[in-house]
Amino acid sequence: MVVLNRIYTRTGDAGETALGNGARVAKHALRVTAYGTVDELNAFLGVARNAADGDTDAALARIQNDLFDLGADLCRPDMEKDAEAEYPPLRMAAGQVDRLETEIDAMNADLDPLRSFILPGGSALAAQLHVCRTVARRAERQAVELSGLETVNADALRYLNRLSDWFFVAARTANNGGKDDVLWVPGANR
Repeated sequence: MVVLNRIYTRTGDAGETALGNGARVAKHALRVTAYGTVDELNAFLGVARNAADGDTDAALARIQNDLFDLGADLCRPDMEKDAEAEYPPLRMAAGQVDRLETEIDAMNADLDPLRSFILPGGSALAAQLHVCRTVARRAERQAVELSGLETVNADALRYLNRLSDWFFVAARTANNGGKDDVLWVPGANR
């Protein structure tokens, strides 16, 4: 368990931060940007939970916890050295991706098929979930870019990809099962 007795350390004052393996890197390093965006997503998810209840809130709470796992995974480079680490690094697992897929399928089964693109909006919860969807896509783009330069856990990438889909379907569900989705009307304002 983490113990935080002191919040500021002054170790980042020169524009560097420590990764999970202790290596120091620039705060604008792509790895830091990727897990920082995951943290941003988690904050937006906290806002969305204010409009959620019941099963939806419970699902969002699970995702928030997963996002901390994902941040821990992304902040720890050198996957090939995991077996040598004093403490085994926390890595995203296929089961977390599978859970998202199962939840997506369950939510989507109750929705009418889309016949148009939808605009972000509708209910307060749906609008917040669309914000989460777009931030998840940004985190995914950053993690994929990172994976072109360094090793990134494939399950972390798969999780981010499924997560934006989860938010999309959950937003439709929050819009009265898709009945209150705001449909795009191409060229409507010409």
